[in-house]
Amino acid sequence: MPTPIKTGEVLRSRYRINRIIGHGGMGSIYLADDLRLEGRLCALKEVEHDRTLPAQLLKEAREQFLREATVLARLDHPNLPKVSDFFSVGGRDYLVMDFVPGKDLRALMNEARQRGEFLPERDVLAWASQLIDALTYLHSQEPPILHRDIKPSNLKLTPSGLLKLVDFGLVKILASDDVTITVLQGRGTALYTPLEQYGGDTGHTDARSDLYAFGATLYHLLTNHSPVEARELFMHPDTLTPPRQYNPNVSLRTERAILWAMNLHPDDRPKDAQAFREALLGDWDPSSRPRAPLPGPSLADLVSSPVERLLLFLSGGLLFVSLLATLLR
Repeated sequence: MPTPIKTGEVLRSRYRINRIIGHGGMGSIYLADDLRLEGRLCALKEVEHDRTLPAQLLKEAREQFLREATVLARLDHPNLPKVSDFFSVGGRDYLVMDFVPGKDLRALMNEARQRGEFLPERDVLAWASQLIDALTYLHSQEPPILHRDIKPSNLKLTPSGLLKLVDFGLVKILASDDVTITVLQGRGTALYTPLEQYGGDTGHTDARSDLYAFGATLYHLLTNHSPVEARELFMHPDTLTPPRQYNPNVSLRTERAILWAMNLHPDDRPKDAQAFREALLGDWDPSSRPRAPLPGPSLADLVSSPVERLLLFLSGGLLFVSLLATLLR
């Protein structure tokens, strides 16, 4: 792992290192003071390339980083931290992003679990709606951009209630000629990683890969239980416990949407973020006031077989006859 930068060191005569706020296999993430804009805090994502690579490959890797950092710097969405700068120092490259205050969803989930509670489904769905907005924006870029590391700890909730999808460490840009270019190599976090992403940059990942991680993230947030890794699901498909068995307060529609997104084969998942929104939220607007009731199972969902419906019909008829006889006495 690269040697961390010391506190107080200034990079590019502008960014003074405050402290380390995260670690990765290719470097650290630092909290830094922007000396040019007084009072502004920023996050510096560090990338150190493998110096054992041949000189030409190392040169190409750095050119690739700079080319794609330019793409990231053009992104502008309220649920994404703004990339404001990028530069190189020695053998390391840096992305400069807005520092996002607040707690991540993993911390909020752990706090709820310690209290013996679950995160309210309404809150989780409201956060999911914001994440869908961010993914729709990323996936609709030309070429599309995948995040590839969606997980509770990469979702931060600001004090104002705005959700931010942070850490562009594994962002992947899909070129139109089917050539895939990766800003930083990586496979994501195993608990939330779809099977097709285990091979690294094999060219088989697309927007549905982010939706798998999205579904696994919602599973964790609503159940307080880690999702089963995709490799384990491949070998033992029955090991995935439906969310409602852990948390009966989860609506049937939410459970179905999560399990749809967590299908092993991409073709069996929602085709895009908007299809997932429809399955998860329907026409429910999480920002509306007063808030509508959470989507839940219909009577047809609960009584799905013809025999069950016949018994329900006969029971209703007997109840009606009984009430009528009482009134005629």
